[in-house]
Amino acid sequence: MELQVGSILEGKVTSITKFGAFVALDNGKSGLVHISEIANTFVNDVHDFLQEGQTVKVLVLSAENGKINLSIKRTLPKPERPARGPRPGGGHPAGAPHAAAPQPRGPRPQQPLPPSGDQSFEDKLKQFLSSSEGKMADLNRSLDSRRGGRRRR
Repeated sequence: MELQVGSILEGKVTSITKFGAFVALDNGKSGLVHISEIANTFVNDVHDFLQEGQTVKVLVLSAENGKINLSIKRTLPKPERPARGPRPGGGHPAGAPHAAAPQPRGPRPQQPLPPSGDQSFEDKLKQFLSSSEGKMADLNRSLDSRRGGRRRR
């Protein structure tokens, strides 16, 4: 019997590795449930979720070249998203009014360029090169000061 991709089967966990678990299926074949396909939450240790000999429902993700990839989490109901409310740490829910965020430190953004609809390509290019050279000079100055470099003669 050929496995159908997308079909849900029942199997038994035969072995657990650090990267997932091998599940024996009813038809005598076995497949791998990768660690990322075990649960809807982060899985650090497979042993926290599965045990050898445990019966599990799996979804067939692919069956190519004798390798069968399975998923347990795709057979589980989707986790509900938490209700929007105050966030831990005193944050505000999405879309709620809140105080202005602190401004980032560092160099101020440059003034926006004037509308370029009436500039020629050459004028735009000169303006870009001038801006670019200024930015490169600032960057080099910053890197030299971080390295503790001295001015070259």
